[in-house]
Amino acid sequence: MKKNWLITFTLVAFSTVCTYFATVSTAQQGNVPLVTAGNYEYQVGAVLYMQKAAEYRALCYQAFNWAKMGLDLDEKNKKKLPKPERKKPRAVIVDIDETMLDNSPAQAAGIKNNQPFSYSSWYGWGKMQKAKAIPGAVDFANFAKSKGVRIFYISNRDKDPQLQDTIENLKNVGFPDISEDNVLLRIKDGNGKNISTKTPRREFVAQNYRVVFLLGDNLNDFSDVFEGKSTDTRYAETDKAKDWWGTKYIALPNAMYGEWENAVYDYDFKLTEAQKAEKRINSLQLP
Repeated sequence: MKKNWLITFTLVAFSTVCTYFATVSTAQQGNVPLVTAGNYEYQVGAVLYMQKAAEYRALCYQAFNWAKMGLDLDEKNKKKLPKPERKKPRAVIVDIDETMLDNSPAQAAGIKNNQPFSYSSWYGWGKMQKAKAIPGAVDFANFAKSKGVRIFYISNRDKDPQLQDTIENLKNVGFPDISEDNVLLRIKDGNGKNISTKTPRREFVAQNYRVVFLLGDNLNDFSDVFEGKSTDTRYAETDKAKDWWGTKYIALPNAMYGEWENAVYDYDFKLTEAQKAEKRINSLQLP
């Protein structure tokens, strides 16, 4: 009996070792991840919509066409403004990511490689300077320039180390008038903490320019009243500003990521991927 038990134990141990090395070998060949970082399959539809849906392109063109009309209308109504406002040069404030530049390839790479967002991969993508322009964005920027309107790019990309890569990427895809003067990225406070709110930068622009309107894909691109708020509060604030959508605020679609997703997670950044998945499922509205 002891001999039979020893043979059985040896076979099981041998089988386990073989299975382990087979798994490692397969993982190293890129077929099966040895360690699963998370399941990002839920993002596939959003990325495909941005990359493959003609409807997405139509919405982008629609937003920028509306922006052009807004500049023309503002020019016609200039005489109705108070004299001090009339004398100010005009400006438009825009976000960069998913508003002027398309980062969907970086999002797709994260899904393919089963990797969550990380600053190292995000900085690496920026350094490649491969982001393409959002449909209609360059045409709008050139139109604004022809009207004497300055565009300010206010983004929560990090000034250090992303400023020069961002400037070069914007220039490379055809945006005019790009410099450190009008590409205003996120900085840190005295304690090394990121200053993510865009309000100080918007106020800085408004000191010397009359801001006609703002463009963005995230509600935080327009006002800090949306920052860190629950889904219901974000709904309520959006409804309060209903007369500003298409006039003072022009929004572009982005289902890939954003503050809306943080609101679904109740801004709990310690959740595991499994807990996030549970939150998403429980947030669905059913009949």
